[in-house]
Amino acid sequence: MKKTNINNDWQSWTGASGLMATFFGGQPPEKADVDLPHDSMLHKDRSADAVSGSGGGYFPGETYNYTKTIYIPETARGDILYLEFEGVFMYAHVEINGNVAGKHVNGYTGFQVKINDFVEYGKDNEIRVTIKNTCQPNSRWYSGAGIYRNVYLLQAPPFHIEANGLRIRTIDCDDELAVVRISADIQNDSVWHRSGYVISKIKNGQDKQVAEVKSKINLFAGQKITAEQNITLTDPQLWSVDDPNLYSCEITLVDLEDNMLDSESDQFGIRKLRLDTMHGLRINGRTVKLKGGCIHHDNGLLGACAFEDAEERRVKLLKDAGYNAVRSAHNPISKAFLDACDRLGMMVMDEFSDTWTRTKADYDYAFSMSEWWELDLESMIRKDYNHPSVILYSIGNEIPECGSDYSADWGRKYIDKIRSLDDTRYITNGLNVLLAVMDRLGEITGSSGGQSEDGDGLNQMMNDMGQMMNMLAMHPVSSQAIEESCDMLDVVGYNYSAARYELDHKTHPERICVGTETSPAALDVNWDLVKNNSHVIGDFSWTAWDYLGETGIGAINYMEDTQGKQAFMKEYPWINAYCGDLDITGHRKPVSYWREVIWGGRGQVPYAAVQPPQNFGKTIMTGNWSFTDAVCSWTWPGFEGKDIVVEAYADAEEAELFVNGKTQGRIPVGDDFKKYYCKWQTKYEPGKVEVVSYVGKMESGRFEISTAQDPKLTISQDKDEIRAGSNDLCYIDIELKDENGVLNMTSEKKIKVSIDGPGTLAGCGSADPKTEEKYNEDTHMTYQGRMQAIIRAGKEKGIVQVKVASEGMDDAMVQIDVV
Repeated sequence: MKKTNINNDWQSWTGASGLMATFFGGQPPEKADVDLPHDSMLHKDRSADAVSGSGGGYFPGETYNYTKTIYIPETARGDILYLEFEGVFMYAHVEINGNVAGKHVNGYTGFQVKINDFVEYGKDNEIRVTIKNTCQPNSRWYSGAGIYRNVYLLQAPPFHIEANGLRIRTIDCDDELAVVRISADIQNDSVWHRSGYVISKIKNGQDKQVAEVKSKINLFAGQKITAEQNITLTDPQLWSVDDPNLYSCEITLVDLEDNMLDSESDQFGIRKLRLDTMHGLRINGRTVKLKGGCIHHDNGLLGACAFEDAEERRVKLLKDAGYNAVRSAHNPISKAFLDACDRLGMMVMDEFSDTWTRTKADYDYAFSMSEWWELDLESMIRKDYNHPSVILYSIGNEIPECGSDYSADWGRKYIDKIRSLDDTRYITNGLNVLLAVMDRLGEITGSSGGQSEDGDGLNQMMNDMGQMMNMLAMHPVSSQAIEESCDMLDVVGYNYSAARYELDHKTHPERICVGTETSPAALDVNWDLVKNNSHVIGDFSWTAWDYLGETGIGAINYMEDTQGKQAFMKEYPWINAYCGDLDITGHRKPVSYWREVIWGGRGQVPYAAVQPPQNFGKTIMTGNWSFTDAVCSWTWPGFEGKDIVVEAYADAEEAELFVNGKTQGRIPVGDDFKKYYCKWQTKYEPGKVEVVSYVGKMESGRFEISTAQDPKLTISQDKDEIRAGSNDLCYIDIELKDENGVLNMTSEKKIKVSIDGPGTLAGCGSADPKTEEKYNEDTHMTYQGRMQAIIRAGKEKGIVQVKVASEGMDDAMVQIDVV
């Protein structure tokens, strides 16, 4: 099908849009010109009493409207026309020229609307999308709202290849040969019999054609068939995390005279997956352990918008931090994200839903699941099929039905459906044993028990219970309750129940397990279980990248400040979860380096961080999703001579701290807090601290932090050019550094970003978890010495000048070529 991106030149407004609202509404709404992807919710005023609550980041729920005019030429009469939406959140109604053409409930799955019956040929046609986001809360985290992924106009003749109807799978492969099967869905919407040929061409990553096959087909009027072709490739370039080789496949539909009728193309990878209890997960014969992290769908300062550059940047930074796998918590991830994972070598567990039949938020997907689940699963599988990065499907997250003999059958329905569409991947489920046995807690504990339908209440309970969760998860009643839900899976996924790995191997030696969701600070223990048990294939921490909503679940509290109470979520104006290894702007937190040490990514080179001296002596209260409050800084003005704690993370036997060249002692690495961890109490003196690690009494690495001098504005960009009229972004990091490049994390400055030229400010702000600033504003306070601006290409070519300014400091400037 001919596929035309129609992201540009939409109008958007907020408010009721029904017939009665139009008739009695008074003044017409104020419309804004927007280009997609677009998140209408992100720029609205937040408030402490917003119905979305702390889970939704205190954003309001409203009705949003989008319109666009497209010209359909007379020559298109008789063709098949669709609108394809990759993601609209949520309850979307699509109208063409005032007539309802289709609707879609799920905010995370793509959908198509056939528009032939509603368009006027040779004229302009109005597309209108109305999004009902007033029923709140409809998610346990920030959802965003709007047309936040790409939109396309699809066009094909009556005898055509169906949209997204190309599927490529590896039948078998090794270093010498690969057998690839190409499947193409062909539709004949003509009123007469049609004949033709399907021609498939495969090119390697160097754009060299390596294979071609031609097959004849015949279709009666109204018939649909799947044409299948097998191709053998010699010396295949296999896809793996370390070598993410890709091929392209183009299929062409021609008539009997070789006149081209339609075409479709996609990229794919050749790789062989195997799974067993002896070797775990193997890709191309090599055992791979999943160094995984969970991610939500939002892109921080961009809200829910799934820009290709934003998704690729996330994948790249996560891989640089040591990850080789991500889990899309808790809904299908964008196609743009999967494309980046294919190119960069990142494995994916794509997850279907956070709910089945029982709600966790008042108006979530559970209300619509029974009517829409098959279409939504089909959409997810169709999106994922050609992506070699996708190795696992997850059918759910912490589903209470998994402990019921009656409701667990929903899982079997999902699994059967997935296997009917794609039997090339493995299937798991993120089981939370505590939630699955909530209605049987009395039987387990001997108390009156209880039952909870509230997602936030569950998380609060998990946060408070700590190790008690493992005890509950190990109970025989728990094992019996989840037995069927486990037995139907290829891989049993456990959330916060790592203690079950070895129990499962004893009682069910055929089971293969994965930590679908785990506490970030538990990695030292969990990774030993992964390494030492072949049936455990990996660990996915909560969470790899910070996200909006679920405010403050990773915040550090102090008993003296909270009267000993540990609140699960923070009050307004908190905006993000503050629990990611990387913050919402993509900067790594110290826990990320501790994780990298455990995974072996730093060799034996240590990393150091410092606990803020203003909190020295306070009793720290860490939750299920927090580590420590340390930051990588030795700049603490006003605390000279005061007590301070320095942390070090290392895969070493011992570590030694030096403050301005003076030793503070050599101590073992690993203490009663964490493995690969140690700390010193010393006095703060401006200058330099060094941590030296030792293995076998020999130095194995060192790390230093220096005191920052007077800061100046520094500005850096991740690319020099972006394409006019595209989704291209340029990320600009703005930092307060001294002349030696040392970041001053204690300095706070209000900074204004100015843009001149063919570009727009797509997002701007900092990782501050507690702010009332909006991410579409051009002026922000720095947080820990940093903020960020994101520039989107305009429609015209030229040069964009970006200037940052702060009172009392010299301006800084960069330029971006729009080509």
